[in-house]
Amino acid sequence: MTSVVLLGKPEREIPKLPYEIVYTNTRDMEICSMEIEPILPGKEIPAASESAENLCCWRYGMEIDVLEYMYVKYARVWIPDPEEVWKSAELLKDYKPGDKVLQLRLEEGKDLEYSLDPKTKELPPLRNPDILVGENDLTALSYLHEPAVLHNLKVRFIDSKLIYTYCGIVLVAINPYEQLPIYGEDIINAYSGQNMGDMDPHIFAVAEEAYKQMARDERNQSIIVSGESGAGKTVSAKYAMRYFATVSGSASEANVEEKVLASNPIMESIGNAKTTRNDNSSRFGKYIEIGFDKRYRIIGANMRTYLLEKSRVVFQAEEERNYHIFYQLCASAALPEFKTLRLGSANYFHYTKQGGSPVIDGVDDAKEMVNTRQACTLLGISDSYQMGIFRILAGILHLGNVEFASRDSDSCTVPTKHEPLIIFCDLMGVEYEEMAHWLCHRKLATATETYIKPISKLHAINARDALAKHIYANLFNWIVDHVNKALHATVKQHSFIGVLDIYGFETFEINSFEQFCINYANEKLQQQFNMHVFKLEQEEYMKEQIPWTLIDFYDNQPCINLIEAKMGILDLLDEECKMPKGSDDSWAQKLYNTHLNKCALFEKPRLSNKAFIIKHFADKVEYQCEGFLEKNKDTVYEEQIKVLKSSKKFKLLPELFQDEEKVLSPTSATPSGRVPLSRMPIKPAKARPGQASKEHKKTVGHQFRNSLHLLMETLNATTPHYVRCIKPNDFKFPFTFDEKRAVQQLRACGVLETIRISAAGFPSRWTYQEFFSRYRVLMKQRDVLGDRKQTCKNVLEKLIQDKDKYQFGKTKIFFRAGQVAYLEKIRADKLRAACIRIQKTIRGWLMRKKYVRMRKAAITIQRHVRGYQARCYAKFLRRTRAAITIQKFQRMYVVRKRYQCMRDATIALQALLRGYMVRNKYQMMLREHKSVVIQKHVRGWLARRRYGRTLRAIVYLQCCYRRMMAKRELKKLKIEARSVERYKKLHIGLENKIMQLQRKIDEQNKEYKSLLEKMSSLEITYSTETEKLRSDVERLRMSEEEAKNATNRVISLQEEIAKLRRELHQTQSEKKSIEEWADKYKHETEQLVSELKEQNSLLEREKEEHRRIHDQAREITESMEKKLVEETKQLELDLNDERLRYQNLLNEFSRLEERYDDLKDEMNLMVSIPKPGHKRTDSTHSSNESEYTFSSEITEAEDLPLRMEEPSEKKAPLDMSLFLKLQKRVSELEQEKQSLQDELDRKEEQALRAKAKEEERPPIRGAELEYESLKRQELESENKKLKNELNELQKALTETRAPEVTAPGAPAYRVLLDQLTSVSEELEVRKEEVLILRSQLVSQKEAIQPKEDKNTMTDATILLEDVQKMKDKGEIAQAYIGLKETNRLLESQLQSQKKSHENELESLRGEIQSLKEENNRQQQLLAQNLQLPPEARIEASLQHEITRLTNENLDLMEQLEKQDKTVRKLKKQLKVFAKKIGELEVGQMENISPGQIIDEPIRPVNIPRKEKDFQGMLEYKKEDEQKLVKNLILELKPRGVAVNLIPGLPAYILFMCVRHADYLNDDQKVRSLLTSTINGIKKVLKKRGDDFETVSFWLSNTCRFLHCLKQYSGEEGFMKHNTPRQNEHCLTNFDLAEYRQVLSDLAIQIYQQLVRVLENILQPMIVSGMLEHETIQGVSGVKPTGLRKRTSSIADEGTYTLDSIIRQLNSFHSVMCQHGMDPELIKQVVKQMFYIIGAVTLNNLLLRKDMCSWSKGMQIRYNVSQLEEWLRDKNLMNSGAKETLEPLIQAAQLLQVKKKTDEDAEAICSMCNALTTAQIVKVLNLYTPVNEFEERVLVSFIRTIQVRLRDRKDSPQLLMDAKHIFPVTFPFNPSSLALETIQIPASLGLGFISRV
Repeated sequence: MTSVVLLGKPEREIPKLPYEIVYTNTRDMEICSMEIEPILPGKEIPAASESAENLCCWRYGMEIDVLEYMYVKYARVWIPDPEEVWKSAELLKDYKPGDKVLQLRLEEGKDLEYSLDPKTKELPPLRNPDILVGENDLTALSYLHEPAVLHNLKVRFIDSKLIYTYCGIVLVAINPYEQLPIYGEDIINAYSGQNMGDMDPHIFAVAEEAYKQMARDERNQSIIVSGESGAGKTVSAKYAMRYFATVSGSASEANVEEKVLASNPIMESIGNAKTTRNDNSSRFGKYIEIGFDKRYRIIGANMRTYLLEKSRVVFQAEEERNYHIFYQLCASAALPEFKTLRLGSANYFHYTKQGGSPVIDGVDDAKEMVNTRQACTLLGISDSYQMGIFRILAGILHLGNVEFASRDSDSCTVPTKHEPLIIFCDLMGVEYEEMAHWLCHRKLATATETYIKPISKLHAINARDALAKHIYANLFNWIVDHVNKALHATVKQHSFIGVLDIYGFETFEINSFEQFCINYANEKLQQQFNMHVFKLEQEEYMKEQIPWTLIDFYDNQPCINLIEAKMGILDLLDEECKMPKGSDDSWAQKLYNTHLNKCALFEKPRLSNKAFIIKHFADKVEYQCEGFLEKNKDTVYEEQIKVLKSSKKFKLLPELFQDEEKVLSPTSATPSGRVPLSRMPIKPAKARPGQASKEHKKTVGHQFRNSLHLLMETLNATTPHYVRCIKPNDFKFPFTFDEKRAVQQLRACGVLETIRISAAGFPSRWTYQEFFSRYRVLMKQRDVLGDRKQTCKNVLEKLIQDKDKYQFGKTKIFFRAGQVAYLEKIRADKLRAACIRIQKTIRGWLMRKKYVRMRKAAITIQRHVRGYQARCYAKFLRRTRAAITIQKFQRMYVVRKRYQCMRDATIALQALLRGYMVRNKYQMMLREHKSVVIQKHVRGWLARRRYGRTLRAIVYLQCCYRRMMAKRELKKLKIEARSVERYKKLHIGLENKIMQLQRKIDEQNKEYKSLLEKMSSLEITYSTETEKLRSDVERLRMSEEEAKNATNRVISLQEEIAKLRRELHQTQSEKKSIEEWADKYKHETEQLVSELKEQNSLLEREKEEHRRIHDQAREITESMEKKLVEETKQLELDLNDERLRYQNLLNEFSRLEERYDDLKDEMNLMVSIPKPGHKRTDSTHSSNESEYTFSSEITEAEDLPLRMEEPSEKKAPLDMSLFLKLQKRVSELEQEKQSLQDELDRKEEQALRAKAKEEERPPIRGAELEYESLKRQELESENKKLKNELNELQKALTETRAPEVTAPGAPAYRVLLDQLTSVSEELEVRKEEVLILRSQLVSQKEAIQPKEDKNTMTDATILLEDVQKMKDKGEIAQAYIGLKETNRLLESQLQSQKKSHENELESLRGEIQSLKEENNRQQQLLAQNLQLPPEARIEASLQHEITRLTNENLDLMEQLEKQDKTVRKLKKQLKVFAKKIGELEVGQMENISPGQIIDEPIRPVNIPRKEKDFQGMLEYKKEDEQKLVKNLILELKPRGVAVNLIPGLPAYILFMCVRHADYLNDDQKVRSLLTSTINGIKKVLKKRGDDFETVSFWLSNTCRFLHCLKQYSGEEGFMKHNTPRQNEHCLTNFDLAEYRQVLSDLAIQIYQQLVRVLENILQPMIVSGMLEHETIQGVSGVKPTGLRKRTSSIADEGTYTLDSIIRQLNSFHSVMCQHGMDPELIKQVVKQMFYIIGAVTLNNLLLRKDMCSWSKGMQIRYNVSQLEEWLRDKNLMNSGAKETLEPLIQAAQLLQVKKKTDEDAEAICSMCNALTTAQIVKVLNLYTPVNEFEERVLVSFIRTIQVRLRDRKDSPQLLMDAKHIFPVTFPFNPSSLALETIQIPASLGLGFISRV
């Protein structure tokens, strides 16, 4: 698959190509277009600054002038941030020297200006390329600085969920606050034996490195685990010890490794407590030395503890707890044994309730108490001592509740009968009054006298707390001593590995004496760490012979001198403690006077005179002086201790305070944990005070300093390994990373100091081959030389001008910091340019190809389209022209016809209409004329009459009105007449009126003229109309005549209508009758339909019921079939599980047997003189019975019936052996019964035949001769018929033309072939009988001739002639009859076989039914048992199993008794019959005459068989048995036998020897030979068990021997494929089924040994060949690696490749084929090999982050394809081997598929069905880009995958079980080789055996 990178966004859709396309943004193209300028040579690197605040570019190992060329546009840098410590930003423009501001853009898109320091001109640190982010080793980063380290840890922790990271020689462990599945047994096995750099970082890798260096360098090792509280130190140390215990095992049977691990719960309960930072914080330091013997097995351990926090016993801060043991006691107070302690809730006691948090979430204190007690028992602390410990702890709790009452300011008292004190005294066994007195008083001693002084209440409380702390500290020391005694090695210790779990650097708001001691210890450890790192760095340079200069690193010796030197802080503190009136204030003043302004590391706070500041390597810490003196003195009143020592009832208590001098020694465990609080025992007044003062000088600080010096001496004498634990946040949130807290701890634990030292030198290191492989792309062809070293030198001189930036070592190239990033940038630019060129070429080629294809297609389409268009156009023109012509004539015809019709219709209508209108008009005019005349006269009269009336009325009215108006007008006129103007107006109005009247007259004249004209026109019209009417009248007269004629026709038509009406009426009546009948029929039909519908519904319901019943039956059948299939599958799974369990038991048995033999040999070597009377002898019976009789027969599933029930594992072996013996005895008795019955039947048949012969015997011999001649004749005739039949059959087979009939697989062909075979066999038999009869006749004739007379001879001659004449008569008919009889016989046999088969089927069904019933019964019992509690369940199952076995034994005993009775009865009958047969034989002998006795040899006719040379047996003498085993087994070379002789020859020889022993019926010889053979094979395998050829050879021969025993056992199931000759060779006397099972077990053991051998051979090849080697060169380059170099993936000499694996597979396969191994067994071996390859490869892939990349997925898929090709070549694809590689194939596909969208997630979930959810998530988390073009998997995508897979039910186990062995089966494979043909070569040295 080719990877092509497309830059920028594509303009159009790119066609789907057979390669992956990756898009990047256009910004990369701009980067690619920049010119790469040469790097200028720089100057020497100055010494690094010691100040932590002075971060400059020298710290990063780069010079300013070199860095200028890296600060270009789009370069990414880190800038300080108050919240996130460091933030990533991107340059927006190139940096130029002299710039004071950098233009940056943050990741969230915000732009800012970053100002440079004007003094230092310090540039921000550069960010590493993305492909280096998430590296396993921080030293692999190109830029080594604080932000790079912090970012790398964060990415690994948050995104990849990886908590371990290497930092050079340091393992950084971040506490995930979550249980992770990375500490199981499978992970331990995966890391065992691996190099530290070959696997992902892990605490197991550090432990394996320590274990390996201890064995290799013969040097003691130390693992130093440090970190602050809650960082996970204790857990890391615990897992390291678990790894040693698992990997090494113990040298004795005392389970020392379990005791070492059992010490953890004890120490955690008494030394761990809950703090605000950690729920299980270790409040003491410990150093555990795990001892090993010379074979590096654990033999013991020793523990040293440091600085127990005793103050926690009496005081806890808010949200904190006391030590766990107190809360475990309170949670278990209800137990009966704790009633005497009178405990209660934790909130009741003062010492456990101060923190207010008595319960830890998720922790059951009562359950933890059980674990603690179990651990104590395992470590040998007896129950009485345990109760003593709990009494002391309970007493401490009650002592804390003791209260005091003040009497005055200087004295106090305990209340009377104070209950807590009473309980304390009872538990401690001391007097109440005495303890109450000394709790409130103290004794003061002077030089002359001693007196008792009361103390105040406050002092009494302090004394009480001091006593409690002292008791607990001594108890802690006592428990540690007893743990050490339990872990003490009984043999000499050869070496040890120490695990140091110690507190890290601490700084709080208030720091006191404890923090001072802790930080002092960390200063010492940091100094040792710095020296070790510096030493390793310089050793590497010297080893590679490169020039180096001293690296300046931070030395904290001045700080150590400030603390521990003369007049240091500790000395001044001890001196102040000696002063009578010493105080914290005076000690502080001494410190100021001694060190202030004299030591740069000592400071005084500005606002305090009771504190001081020390500049530690990690940070400044301010210590409060208050309490230093008191804690350093650590005093307690001696009188209280004396009271406790005086306890007589409690023996353990005085033990805690005795032998205090030993505790004071510097070699003891702890300064405060194992040192008493008071160093001055109270003496009488006369005692010398000097001793007491000398004792008092050993203060806590002094002892801590001594123990710390001893620890440093121990560590310096060992090889240290460092684990730095980091606490990611203060809230215990899982996988939450607080950058501030992390960087504080990184600075404090020395990780950044390691980085600084590495960066100051040459942190990046490459071998020449790795450099050549990675940067081959930067070389030209002419630069590549044969010498890789010289090639790399030449290339580097061209790429990097400054030679100080790199150095050439012997095997590696060393680079300064940043140079690898520069080379990676050049490489990426070169690859980007190459990708652009590839893209350009491919795009051009694709476009050209697409254009040519499109042009050709377009031309073709155009040609066809244009032709089609032209043809269509021509057709269109023709059709258009034709259509126009047709339309023209059609339209003309239509228009003409329509016109004619319209014209005719119009004329007819006009004629009718006009006539009608004229007639109407005439009538109307006539009526109007008459009306007008009448109206004229009437209207005239009326008008005249009305006019007269009106005129008279008007005249009257006018007169009246005019009179009135005239009067008015007169008045007006009189008034107006007097005015001139009135006259004028009046005159004007008159003129207007005249004008209007004139106009009206004109208009009336005009109207008159128009009326006259109208009148004239009307008269003319009237005349014309009159003429027309006259013509119409005439026409109407004519039409009237026509109407009369029409009336006559109407009458005739009316008559016809009446007739038709009558007919209609008749028809209607008929219709009515028909309708009535139809209604009746319809009604009947509806009734019938309803009835049918009802019946149909009933039928449908019945049908539905039947269908439902049928569906139910089908569902039941399907469910039963499914259930049957599921049960079958379940039975198969159970069978495989049983096989696997059985084979594992065999494996364990063989291992124990070998161990027994080894121990026996060792005993023989140790004991030179054996004990008298004790001599081990080989007992065949005992070995057979003890080793093999109890073996299960599950593996021979195809041979023997399966046992459906397994005996309970709790059952004793005696019951099982009894059961098997009884079963074996029953089978033997049944076989014996059958044999006796057969023998009895045979004897009866013989007796009957003898009696019949005696009765049918003829008196003369002539009849016998005649009978024999007739028999011979009959046989000859049958012979001829059979010959003819044979010829006809052959002719029919050859002449037939139907290929389906004559095909070899056709049924007819098989039938004919069977007949041919049977006929030929019968023919041979008949031939032999004919020959024998002829010879018999001749001999009888010769014997009769001397004694017979002439007549007899004549009769004989005639008889012979008759026989000769009868030879050819009736032979065909007889043959036909015989053939018919044969067919009938075959048919009867077939029927009988069919019946037997049906009977057998019925019996099997019955068995299945019984098994189902038994299964149901077992399920019911199981369901009942599951409802019971666990203890009762186990007891019930045991009781059920015992009952079942007892019943079976009783049944077997009854059967045994019945069989015994039957056998006795049959024996009696046999004796009777034998006696009768003997009497018959005697009677026959007596009845025979002497003549008959003389002729006895002539009478019986025996048919002897054809003699063979050999019978397939080998004879040997009993004394040659050991010689046979020696030559044939022990000293046989497999290679010579496999090459020169037939496969399986030893097995054939051994079986032929067994056959001869069986033939001789020698039971002892058979058993001895088989036992010697089995033991000999075991010896050979034990001696040469690591040789594949030997193991394969004897596996093949053992299987062949097993198959021979089956093939020749005489059982019908194994004789199906035998030839008749082979059936004759079957065993006759012995049933070796038991030994078959033994050989099957032996074959299983050999197979498992074969698997182990091939696994040991393949194991070193798999990882190198499948993962590391680049089969496809150039696909994946080597990434930069850190200090811990991985195994090179380049194929150097001695490394394994895929070809090595395939060659080894070929070797295995050829060896197995040469040895003649069964093909099915070869397939199983190949399947197991492929499973090992797949499992080991996948496990390493899951544990190696550098292997999870796209290119590595391609390599894996290619390698898997090569393995599949190998399977195809060997014809092994059906072996199931390919399926075992499915998880690996899916993992490789997962590395290559797209991982972005939800569709991708769905595809991944459906594709990866063979991987578990944990494996899928692990691969996605580990996925690492190798090149810039790849992208990381987003966390959100991984969350999506987890959500989709949450319902999948699979194993939570991460790794595959690479040690898993599939259960093996040995299918029966008979041999076609004839035993009698086997030749024994002389090379075997078996001349003492002979063929029989």
